[in-house]
Amino acid sequence: MNSETQEAPQRYTELELDERLLRAVVDIGYTTLTPIQQRAIPIVLSGRDVMGAAQTGTGKTAAFSLPILQKLLPLASTSVSPARHPVRALVLAPTRELADQVFNNVQAYAKHTPLRCACVFGGIDMAPQTAVLRKGVEVLVATPGRLLDHIEAKNVTLSQVQYVVLDEADRMLDIGFLPDLQRILAYLPKQRTTLLFSATFSPEIKRLAQSYLQEPVLVEVARPNATATNVEQLVYKVGEESKHAALLQLLRDHELRQTIVFVNSRLGASRLARLLVRDGLRAQAMHGDKSQAERLATLDAFKRNEVEVLVATDVAARGLDIAELPGVINYDVPFNAEDYVHRIGRTGRAGASGLAITLAAERDTRGLADIEKLIKRSIEVRELRLEPRRRREEHAGERRDDRRGSAGGPRTSAPRAPQDPWFDKPYEADPEANPGWEQAAVSSGRSAGPNIRQRRKVALLLGGKPPATSN
Repeated sequence: MNSETQEAPQRYTELELDERLLRAVVDIGYTTLTPIQQRAIPIVLSGRDVMGAAQTGTGKTAAFSLPILQKLLPLASTSVSPARHPVRALVLAPTRELADQVFNNVQAYAKHTPLRCACVFGGIDMAPQTAVLRKGVEVLVATPGRLLDHIEAKNVTLSQVQYVVLDEADRMLDIGFLPDLQRILAYLPKQRTTLLFSATFSPEIKRLAQSYLQEPVLVEVARPNATATNVEQLVYKVGEESKHAALLQLLRDHELRQTIVFVNSRLGASRLARLLVRDGLRAQAMHGDKSQAERLATLDAFKRNEVEVLVATDVAARGLDIAELPGVINYDVPFNAEDYVHRIGRTGRAGASGLAITLAAERDTRGLADIEKLIKRSIEVRELRLEPRRRREEHAGERRDDRRGSAGGPRTSAPRAPQDPWFDKPYEADPEANPGWEQAAVSSGRSAGPNIRQRRKVALLLGGKPPATSN
């Protein structure tokens, strides 16, 4: 595994890129190269395999997609024949959200060229994806499972792939995609350029690189598993039963108007989102049990600021690119320390400042120690003095009233109905009552059935007084 330290270009115009690609970059608003782009793009243009280690939000997608598009341009065709548009570049991503984000970026970079791009992932109907694939695409972005579905259905062939990218490879291994990766890589030509990009490099990732990359150049623009220096990291020690109250107080105290709150379970995400809605916040849950249409709709609403708090499992820790997200909150300390790096990587992107807060109970001591060991720095621990419950509820009510007033004038909440003391009284039998079933039994000349007990006995069982008997 090699590492190169040659002088890196600073601006896109200094790269050997086609004018059409540079025009697309200008349209997006890019001018200066990020560190990972400075180092990786020239190496990919030279045809070498790359292992790229960089923090999330540093521009890895452009680092591999721009040089790949440049290399494919001589093969671009305006023909409508699918045979002239075979898959020549394959990008594999672990989650649907990341695949969709990468596809959107690649499509934006290639918009002035004849190169075709497509994206396939699970959770939605295969038929529209099949129609696109059969028309021919040069760049295919996919999740492993759905790609195998299309391969088995003979909707796509990978025999002419020249470039393959494993994006967030460590996450793919974490969620069990190694067998799928091995099957997919077996369909590819042996002579190809392989690029592996990730925010963390575990021993398993290094073994994967040794198996499928040929003398890769190691590109590290930050210490492995490091977190961004522009993200302030805080830990608040709170009891498990106080986390909900602490979350509400921190959202208000830090004025976090848009936040991703991470939890460890799908059920926990749904429950917390419902509680936050009850507290007057515009919150929605995002997790693996949601359909792809629901997840995309939720993400779109969050990006449009229609949702204040996005409660998510680690399915959202990778691939979510929210511009100027002010902060993230770890409601649960993640099971794996590596996931902490990706969670807080959602804020402080593209050089902006960010805030990452973790709520830690007593049982989370070991998990915090693992995180600090991984990122090789200590995290500031603060005490949180919770306000009295009634005062917190008043603040929540004020926030609801403010939001309703801004939407359509002030509204007053209906007063709570007083409790009726009748419901607290014990049962008392009415001596004048004459149940219908006893009347029916007498009128028909038959006794009550064996399953019908006398009224007096039922009253006694319920704590009532027996009717007065006459002598």
